[in-house]
Amino acid sequence: MFSYVRLVDLDPEPKSRVEGGGQAGPTSGRGHGDLSRLRGSSLEIKEKEIREKGSEILRDQLDAAKKELKLKDKECERLSQVRIQLEQELEELTASLFEEAHKMVNEANVKQAAAEKQLREAQGKIDVLQAEVTALKTLVLTSTPSSPNRQLHPQLQPPGARGAYKHAGGHVRNKSASGAFPSIPGKPEPSSVSVEPATKEVTREIDSVLYAEFLLWKENPSVERSSVFLSRIYREDIGPCLSFTRAELSQLVQSAVENNSLTIEPVAMSALPMVKASAIECGGPKKCALSGMSRLCRHRIKLGDKGSYYYISPSSRARITAVCNFFTYIRYIQQGLVRHDAEQMFWEVMRLRREMTVAKLGFYLTDQG
Repeated sequence: MFSYVRLVDLDPEPKSRVEGGGQAGPTSGRGHGDLSRLRGSSLEIKEKEIREKGSEILRDQLDAAKKELKLKDKECERLSQVRIQLEQELEELTASLFEEAHKMVNEANVKQAAAEKQLREAQGKIDVLQAEVTALKTLVLTSTPSSPNRQLHPQLQPPGARGAYKHAGGHVRNKSASGAFPSIPGKPEPSSVSVEPATKEVTREIDSVLYAEFLLWKENPSVERSSVFLSRIYREDIGPCLSFTRAELSQLVQSAVENNSLTIEPVAMSALPMVKASAIECGGPKKCALSGMSRLCRHRIKLGDKGSYYYISPSSRARITAVCNFFTYIRYIQQGLVRHDAEQMFWEVMRLRREMTVAKLGFYLTDQG
């Protein structure tokens, strides 16, 4: 890399000496100085070239390092973006999984609650159906126009045996369900009238219009009031029978009877609860919630799943019972449980209509025991 220049001294050093040990002459000293300067300049040039070459190499290496660093930075940035994206996707996935799990748990709880409610309702319906079947056997299967059950029809019994067995509305009821109770002091109360049937034989004649409406309904029996048959009974019997002073509560009672969700239960007089001020509208042991009159109420009703109980008087209970008996019988017909011919069914329906008419006029039988 480096070139060396050989210097040739063209003027040989003179050999003249000063006698007596003198110093060399000026010609010899000038030659040596020039040689030193030339050698110093050559070294400086060489060092400068070396520095320039080294700087160039370092610059190239620095540029290469910068380029590589930029590539590394880009790769790091790309990987950082990938990591951020993965973290976001992981968070979204985790949130969606938790939300889905929470939703599944809620749905499972709702389904479990619905299943438990359906189970309770089914058990209650089974109990009601068992009671209705028992009542049906007594009401329908043992009492027909051709061979009536004398216990269910007191007017067919001898005069001396009347009053020994009382029933309300067609279905046999609990003896504690109705009765003549002592009057409240200071409050007049109409006496419970026990209607004695006539001793003469009663004749009957089919109304062709009513019978035709019944036959038309029987082709496709239903408890809906859309048919002419039931529409007439609603208008003439059910509506007036369940029309009480408290119109709003009367409507609720009628809806509960139609839906078969009304419950009537006796209340033990020795354990009657205290009526709170907020529950005055439900009546009380001495006030009927339907009529608003002061009466001794030994029964109360519950409408569907509502927690409130309404105390009712014997007269109100007789009216509700008469309508319940009618609906029970037409449901039996709808379900195919009644095996009688159309005429026998028609007369039983007419009897139940008569019971509703009598009850709405204030007549009801009392159980003596």
